[in-house]
Amino acid sequence: MRIKLSSILIVFVLFSCDSNRVFDEYKPIKDHKWYSDNKIDFIINNQDTISKKNVFITIRNNKNYEFSSLFLITKIEFPSGFQVIDTLEYEMTDAMGNWLGSGFTDIKENKLFYKENVVFSEKGDYNIDIQHATRSINDIEGTEPLKGITDVGLRIEKVK
Repeated sequence: MRIKLSSILIVFVLFSCDSNRVFDEYKPIKDHKWYSDNKIDFIINNQDTISKKNVFITIRNNKNYEFSSLFLITKIEFPSGFQVIDTLEYEMTDAMGNWLGSGFTDIKENKLFYKENVVFSEKGDYNIDIQHATRSINDIEGTEPLKGITDVGLRIEKVK
């Protein structure tokens, strides 16, 4: 009985800690090779036009990622068709070349701020596309895949 009670308490604590989550989804990158023309799409159905939210791009990478930063192009399409396009840069390592992010294995997870204190002012489906724009010196055209990205995700949280 004591073990069951402890297990139930642990499960309760784990799930209650994430009460601010509105949306959280990952999409795997096939063979951990992300081509620049491969847009990662997320559809968010919004019914709350009042609450402020923080939007994060979540990236999982392994040791095969070759760069110290990551360049992304994001597009949000509102239910009305209005679009916002951003070019973003995120640091993936510190100055010494150590991976940023969390994780004890070869996979590191980075939770990157995208939009802060945003209000989704329209009801309906928002489409968010993420694609990379990271290039090596020898790949100006962007035909070579970005190696080492295992998953791309999107997370939306209510602002506390």
